[in-house]
Amino acid sequence: MAFRYFQFQTMGMSLKKISKWMMISGVLMIWSVKFVIRPFVHIPAALKPLVGFAPNLIGSFLLPFGAYLFFRKIFRLQTAADLNRTCSFGLLLVIINEYLQRIPVFGRTFDYLDIVFSVVGVFAGHLVFSRLLHRSARSLISSSHPV
Repeated sequence: MAFRYFQFQTMGMSLKKISKWMMISGVLMIWSVKFVIRPFVHIPAALKPLVGFAPNLIGSFLLPFGAYLFFRKIFRLQTAADLNRTCSFGLLLVIINEYLQRIPVFGRTFDYLDIVFSVVGVFAGHLVFSRLLHRSARSLISSSHPV
């Protein structure tokens, strides 16, 4: 149901514009979790893990949108294979970043849940972006071949 609403709202929007708004809203959500909710809002113990891995989940979801918006010359993202390569490369970088947090010099904490939910986020981002990419390609084909 929510995807149908999203699909209705994005009708007529270009993939670049959708990616731009996904990135803006996603970054605002990450910042609100990291800089407002975590430090200033009392979180019940049952929800602490959710607030802990939410930035990883949201950030990983945004990987294909960010790659399309900022790195279109490097990652073309025109086919499913391009999207698979881009998401796999992004996930690899996220996992490397998480493992680098095990080095105490960086002053950050390592958590396997961050890796798990990064994988979930990239998978969900891949699904949503592939649908948008497919719809975008279909609309380009139909607009270039009027009946």
